[in-house]
Amino acid sequence: MARELEKLAERVESGMHVALPVDYAGVSMAMTKPLIENGSGNLHIICVPTGGLQVDMLIGAGMVSCVETSAVSLGEAGGAPRFNEAVKTGAIALRDATCPAIHAGLLAGQKGSPFIPMRGLIGTDVLANRSDWKRIANPFATEADEIVLIPAIKPDVAIFHAPMADKDGNVWIGRRRELAAMAYASRLTLVTVERIVDKNLLSDELTAAGTLPALYVSDIALARRGAWPYGLWGEYDTDTEELLRYATAAKTAEGYAAYMAGRTTEVAS
Repeated sequence: MARELEKLAERVESGMHVALPVDYAGVSMAMTKPLIENGSGNLHIICVPTGGLQVDMLIGAGMVSCVETSAVSLGEAGGAPRFNEAVKTGAIALRDATCPAIHAGLLAGQKGSPFIPMRGLIGTDVLANRSDWKRIANPFATEADEIVLIPAIKPDVAIFHAPMADKDGNVWIGRRRELAAMAYASRLTLVTVERIVDKNLLSDELTAAGTLPALYVSDIALARRGAWPYGLWGEYDTDTEELLRYATAAKTAEGYAAYMAGRTTEVAS
């Protein structure tokens, strides 16, 4: 399994824009250490739409130059310590966003549109600090009506974890449509899964609607309990104690390094 993960990590190059999912949607934690060991830094992380443990670990390892997100936290375990420190010291650039704006940008990216209009941002500090978001007059309105244009988000690579794939490369993502949005908009999609099944997931009425076709999947690797310490829907729950252990250790750079030195990609069941 380790070599399969290494091969996926090797496809991530320095300077890439990398899309990573929200903590409940299938984070490929199994890919975190291979990505760090691969050493391709200067990454622009796009959180879909928020980030957590994986983002914090990559920042702590010095892999990240910019984070585009609506939030980064460890949920019940509190703030993300390496992210918070990096923002305070200016070690990373922060492109503040909102959840709808990130989803809108991905929608434009998957449709091949240079931008997409949306409302709800005018008058906010978020808009005031995003020079790449443009305010224009609604060209169809008969009265004054401003809208905001969100530029397309087109990641170089999307990385996530799912319960299963089939031998033909189709991946079952259930109702986690944000994973499909990431894959549609990205040039590469790297997926880790709990298992690979023999049946074609698109030919089964019970799984077809929740299956991402192989057309949008670049590579797959097996990773048992690959989302741990996060949970995976229908498979296992989040290990909150482990998240708390990380949150405590990573308050300092030394604690973070000690925690990461003891972390492996093999997770006991």
